[in-house]
Amino acid sequence: MKLNELRDNPGATKTKKRIGRGPGSGMGKTGGRGIKGQKSRSGVAIAGYEGGQMPLYMRLPKRGFNKPNRKKFAVVNLGLIQKFVDAKKLDAKNAITEDVLLETGIIRRKLDGVRVLAKGEVTSKLTIEVTGASKSAVEAVEKAGGALTVTTAPAAE
Repeated sequence: MKLNELRDNPGATKTKKRIGRGPGSGMGKTGGRGIKGQKSRSGVAIAGYEGGQMPLYMRLPKRGFNKPNRKKFAVVNLGLIQKFVDAKKLDAKNAITEDVLLETGIIRRKLDGVRVLAKGEVTSKLTIEVTGASKSAVEAVEKAGGALTVTTAPAAE
């Protein structure tokens, strides 16, 4: 077999219908688009339009609610803080504040504050001052002999 002998299976390819090539073709003049109107013009896609029927996106029920003034916190797990302390990137003797967490790279940005969650183990005695914390995180830090204080951030208006 040579490259010039290669052929596709019979019936695998179809010849393209050539539209707008004279009246003898059966697809001349308007090219199967009918007469006038938006859909006869080029560059038109009427997305979501169902010909007068109620569109699907309008038939489905609305759900939920987006609170316009909700706070978004940067989340830190206790296990990650402990990992940074073990790696000597954080000093356990000094108070761990939001600014310290930002400098060490545990969090990328403060957003509306930092919230500490209890995932992971805490073995060091830590003093943490953040905007928010879960109850289990506070208990875990106090169990390890440390203190976790929750401060309310000043209203940034």
